[in-house]
Amino acid sequence: MRRNIVHEGAKNLSYEIREIVAIANRVKELGQEITWENIGDPIEKGEQIPQWIREIVHNTIEDPRAYGYCDTAGVPETREFLAEMVNQRSGGVKISPDDIIFFNGIGDAVAKVYGFLKREARVIGPSPAYSTHSSAEAAHSGYNHLTYKLDPYNGWMPDLYDLRNKVKYNDSIAGILLLSPDNPTGAVYPRSVLEEILKIAREYDLFIITDEIYSHIVFPGYPQIHLSQWIEDVPGIAMRGISKEFPWPGARCGWIEVLNRKKDPNFDEYVNSLLAAKRLEVCSTTFPQMVIPKVMGNEKYPQHLKERALKFSARADELMEAFKGCKFIILNRPGGAFYATIMFKEGALNSHQTLPIENPKVKSYIEQITENAPADKRFVYYLMGATGIVVVPLSGFQSDYPGFRITLLETNDEKRSWIFKTLRLSVESYINS
Repeated sequence: MRRNIVHEGAKNLSYEIREIVAIANRVKELGQEITWENIGDPIEKGEQIPQWIREIVHNTIEDPRAYGYCDTAGVPETREFLAEMVNQRSGGVKISPDDIIFFNGIGDAVAKVYGFLKREARVIGPSPAYSTHSSAEAAHSGYNHLTYKLDPYNGWMPDLYDLRNKVKYNDSIAGILLLSPDNPTGAVYPRSVLEEILKIAREYDLFIITDEIYSHIVFPGYPQIHLSQWIEDVPGIAMRGISKEFPWPGARCGWIEVLNRKKDPNFDEYVNSLLAAKRLEVCSTTFPQMVIPKVMGNEKYPQHLKERALKFSARADELMEAFKGCKFIILNRPGGAFYATIMFKEGALNSHQTLPIENPKVKSYIEQITENAPADKRFVYYLMGATGIVVVPLSGFQSDYPGFRITLLETNDEKRSWIFKTLRLSVESYINS
């Protein structure tokens, strides 16, 4: 081309969760049966949407309005319903339906939220980082994503000293991102941590973004706190959706709750640009939006959420039991979502460790692709070749800590037990090889 047409941030568009699928498919072609533990799709892992939700979905599709456009910001009745839900939260910021904007999934919202920031305005996020956020933020700026540390020796809590210092000495930072429950660690932040983050945002005149896609998958004993309940007078954006909660990931239906929009004229103008960008697409998908009030407003919904949280909490206990006494790793029990991060202790990994792979073609392929791979990715590839279990290396989450992410989604009790036990045996065999 006579002109370079590639965006400066294109090199930062990386999504290890999906990219590892290409490797796994090649291993599968060579004869190894694959067990997918790389992506958070409850449906793929066998979860069934309750019949009463399916009936609501079925009945809604009979409504002629489900086939047409809706308002750019979303179906008015749904936005009114969601705004009222926000306003009913104890001690929280109040919003109007105009503060709800729908997108085609949280991924679409993420692309818009970062893509329409001024390029010099940065959002600092946690490390380990969820790839959708870190890649989108890095791509918009053309530079590597800015991160603050989550501390594996403190339950994956944010390192507030690190966050404050980076905000203080980098005036390009305009916003702070956090995920609670977090992906990939499953950490749930207590109110005291959230209030310290709020102090930093207020002191340096920043806005806050929270990804609350797992906000209703919080295990017993952990706090369920929405951004609207702790943000006070600071501008912010909370991202929510139905993909993990119903669960209905194929609906691609998510929204943002804009908080304290009028507190800052610049923030208000920025939010208007998000709506203008959505207007160019006309609107997001109408049908799943119409379902939301009927499901979330149903008397069965609170119990549905409670049962799912209890189910994933029990599986977290199973995982902890499977790795009990393993001296090579650090495993913090997750407090929400349906993931856990298993981190290798310092010095546990080297470039010579292997796992026995029976299939010679698979063995040859794994040896080839691990030649210059990061230490944790090397383990993940050998794990895949030897057992067929596909997990995501922690280095794929912009983390300096070596490890991998596992899901709690497998619905078959026997298979889930096999996965956890095989992971434990594989970790010890690999490190002792």
